[in-house]
Formats: sequence, structure tokens, C-alpha cells
Amino acid sequence: MGSASERHRRRLEAKKDLANLLAHSKNTVIIHYSCESFYDRPDGASPRITSIAVRNLATGQTVSFSIHHVAERDHVARDQIEARYNDLEREMLDEFYKYVAEKKDSYWLHWNMRDTNYGFPAIAHRYRVLGGTPMDVHESNLYDFARLLISLYSPTYAGHPRLTMLMKMNSISDKDFLTGQTEADAFVQKDYVKLHQSTLRKVDVIGNIVNRLASGTLKTNARRLEIYGTTLGYFMELSRDHPVMAIITFLSSILGIVSFILYMLSSNKK
Repeated sequence: MGSASERHRRRLEAKKDLANLLAHSKNTVIIHYSCESFYDRPDGASPRITSIAVRNLATGQTVSFSIHHVAERDHVARDQIEARYNDLEREMLDEFYKYVAEKKDSYWLHWNMRDTNYGFPAIAHRYRVLGGTPMDVHESNLYDFARLLISLYSPTYAGHPRLTMLMKMNSISDKDFLTGQTEADAFVQKDYVKLHQSTLRKVDVIGNIVNRLASGTLKTNARRLEIYGTTLGYFMELSRDHPVMAIITFLSSILGIVSFILYMLSSNKK
């Protein structure tokens, strides 16, 4: 994380970002998605998107997009879904990008959705492969919660995988929660409902963690020195965030100035 001053700068920026998201919680959505495995792809094809969940931070209202829901609506039999994957995925992404257009000014909070391996660029790539034209989400509206937590607490705040470890530390239920590889396996096994439930669960978990962070009740493994860099950094931030500490710091500064003036006056008399 660099020097103490650099850690302090990143922490202040992260706190500012969090405050912005909370102040605009009705216009902030949490997104997560599931896909095929990134690995063991001898043909080099990009992983298929299987389901996407989007949850409003303020209301908890959640919308979702999934291949199996599209199949059910289009009366595609379960044993015919695999043969229709391209059509079903395209239709699902059509609906997703229509939603994106409606939410173009929203803030999008995500967990490590940063690149063409896993992230908004990966979804956009799949849509282009299927003949669609994706709508870009402006980078300034994207917030990576995984990186934000590192900036707030340092990389030591939780072991890997961090999301799972945070759940354990904070006694958040793992009901319906699948790891990335287990989600990929569920898709291979055509267990679409289980896969979709996991995607929904993950946006709920992220929302839960955000709420605990906002209330100051989130438990992490980070120690004070790792968070603030120095004891001075801790007291500087404490004085800025808490009015009483700010008053004490102000009075201490005034006392220091007065003491210096008195010292100088007494020195001049000698």
C-alpha cells in the first residue's frame, strides 16, 4: 500500500467515495454476475454470462437477468436450453443493457468487476460476440468495493477469498452462496436455479457489508497501525471525524501558541 502518507491519502479518498455512495444510496446499485469458468477453455472462447443481479443500495429492491428465466418465458424446454444458449444469452443481455440505459446516471458498486476476464468489459465483450452493441457505464460511476475496503483497512483486513472471510467474521449467512468455481460447475451441471440464487445472494451479502461499514460495526482483521500508518495519522483522522476531538485538538493548538508566546515574552525580559 506504500508509505504511511500514501495509505492515508487512499483511505481519505475511499471514505469520500463511501460517503458519496451512501448520500446517493437511492441512486446506487450493487451488481454481481455469474459466468462459465475462466479456465480450461481450449477454444479460447470467452466465458458465457449466465446470470446477473442488481440490487438498489437504499431499498434492497433487486432485479435479475438469467438464461433460465429467459428460457422459461420463451417456453424453451430444460433439455433444449444448451442448444439455444446463444439466443438465450443474447436475449438476457438485451434486457440487461436496456436496464443499464435506464440507470446510466446511477453509481454501480461491484466486487472486482474490472477487466475482460471478469467485469463490465467481459459482459460487453460477450454482448458484442452475440451481435449486440453494449452501452458503456462511465468509469466515474463505477466503484470497486473490494478495492475500497483495501484502501480503508489495508490488504490485511481479511484473508482470501476476502468476501467469504468477511462473511465468516461478521456472522453473515452463506445460504445459497457459491464460490466462483462452484458457480461454474453448477452451470456445467445445468443447475440454473442454484446458480441464479447464488448470484442474488452475493448482491445481498455486499449490501449487508456496506450497511455494517456505514454503521461502524464491520469486523475486520486490520490493526490500527495497518489502517492509519502511524499513531499520529489515527489521531488526525479522529480529530477530523469527531467534533469533541476536533475541539480538544483546537484548544490544544491554542494552548500551545499561548505557551510559546508567554515563553518568548519571558525570554525577552531576561
